[in-house]
Amino acid sequence: MSTLLNGLAASSGIAIAPAYLLVGPDLSVNQQYSANENHEVKRLHDSFTLTLNEVQTIRQHAHKSLGKRAAAVVDDQLAILDDRSLHAEILKKVNRDHLSAEWAIKKTADEQLKILEKMNDNDYLSSRATAIKDVTKRVLSHLMGVELPDPTLLDHRAIFVAQNITPTDTAQFDRRFVAGLVTDDGGRTSHFTIMSKTLSLPAVVGTEKATKIIKNGDLLIVDGIHGKVIVDPSEEEVDHYQRLAAQFDREQQEWGTLKDEQTVSTDGRHFKVVANVGTPIDVLDARQNGAEGIGLVRSEFLYASGDRLPSEKEQTQAYKQFLTEMPGQRVVVRTLDIGGDKNLGMLKLPQENNPFLGFRAIRIGLAKPEILRPQLRALLRASVYGRLAIMFPMIATVEEFWQARKILDEERQRLLNEGVQVTDNIEVGMMLEIPSSAVMADAFAREVDFFSIGSNDLIQYLFAADRGNPRVAYLYQELHPAVLRLVKKVIDAAHAEGKWVSMCGEMASNPLATPLLMAMGLDEFSMNSSSILHIRSLINQLNTRQLQPLVHKALNATTAAEVERLVRQAVPKVIE
Repeated sequence: MSTLLNGLAASSGIAIAPAYLLVGPDLSVNQQYSANENHEVKRLHDSFTLTLNEVQTIRQHAHKSLGKRAAAVVDDQLAILDDRSLHAEILKKVNRDHLSAEWAIKKTADEQLKILEKMNDNDYLSSRATAIKDVTKRVLSHLMGVELPDPTLLDHRAIFVAQNITPTDTAQFDRRFVAGLVTDDGGRTSHFTIMSKTLSLPAVVGTEKATKIIKNGDLLIVDGIHGKVIVDPSEEEVDHYQRLAAQFDREQQEWGTLKDEQTVSTDGRHFKVVANVGTPIDVLDARQNGAEGIGLVRSEFLYASGDRLPSEKEQTQAYKQFLTEMPGQRVVVRTLDIGGDKNLGMLKLPQENNPFLGFRAIRIGLAKPEILRPQLRALLRASVYGRLAIMFPMIATVEEFWQARKILDEERQRLLNEGVQVTDNIEVGMMLEIPSSAVMADAFAREVDFFSIGSNDLIQYLFAADRGNPRVAYLYQELHPAVLRLVKKVIDAAHAEGKWVSMCGEMASNPLATPLLMAMGLDEFSMNSSSILHIRSLINQLNTRQLQPLVHKALNATTAAEVERLVRQAVPKVIE
């Protein structure tokens, strides 16, 4: 009898193959002390040297076998191994506190992870935490004299099952033999997602108990579309999923033909489908998936490591990379958006009872111009390398936008006075994610060049329901008429002033919302790269004029369930 495990779909596709358990040795560390500091320091030095050589070898293998992007996923590990501040902290614990090498490594890693633990909504910060765990595991294995699992030893096609699959694991994969990935842990870091998608590997994460239930050699079905794993499937289940896999492959081939096409409805209305990115490497994924620009650069990645703020020069180089990688395409950079569930070690933010409604995003930038001004100067310096747009997050009042725009204008003039070239056609807009801003959209539309609707926060604030709280998750309803009416109000207000509107939240990639957003006049859909071709295919099959009656009914509906029924009835073939 088969067993079903539910998880999160990290990379689409379907795989049917035997299981290969990638389970490592016990590396747990107890509190240990040593009176021989010199011996412990030497052990640390030797283990770090071995780990560095090991990771460099993995990187070389990945570059040769899998390409540049695969090699880059272990760069975080190399950066941590070269982080002098981390080394100093570990040595201090050995020399001053007389900790053993193992206990000093473990304690320092735990301290670093504690700083990052509330940052799991940001891909880059989450991937740094993964890198710290990976390096810690490898250093401890050398200190303890135990071997870690080696994915290169696999010599047959199989599905990897592990508690967590690290970037250095994926960089060692042989694409001939790895059919799919299943993990216990639920973190979908950028590295793991990028690698599984790059290798076209179906992946399901967050099953919680896969390594406890699955044995080596068990036949598995990995459904990376719906986030399901079937252990010891029946013949009927195998037949069913073989048909689904064939259908999925056909869809992928059809969508692939749209990579270099424009996004145009059947009645000739042009839309843009663009990408949300968190790091420069994500731009490669965006281009491969046919992005028509970058609708959201999450600039937080620049602030994620180290104990200091990034310099103006460092930021300029990063923004230049985004712009040069997307020649001729608009790149929208959001200024630093921290607070809420995203905090940075080098910025000591106050403890708040309700941080989601507290000191965050542009509120921090305006209160701490020493953070905002260098970022804006870096963006202005980089503007000559492409088509830049700047977006301020979490704007609640027109006065806030005026203040932010004034700082931008001041820094522009300072650079010009210094003889620095700055593009004069930079678009300046705002994330529209607070209900008060949506209500006042007509006033904001006279001030901004564009809106980008942050549907995730807009919906949670509209329903006064934390989207990360499972007890009230049922209130996060993208298709609710209240959401649709607010979105329609924003689009109409912007268009009345000749301004364009994007959406960069999860709603933008929801196929059930696509017909409604098209008909309401949304100009740009911004999403994770993996959804771009699907949404483009959907838009290319729909007629905006014929969808107007659907929008009218949806806006006058009472519940989200009623709206979903209306959409499915209006465009059943496309939605399927």
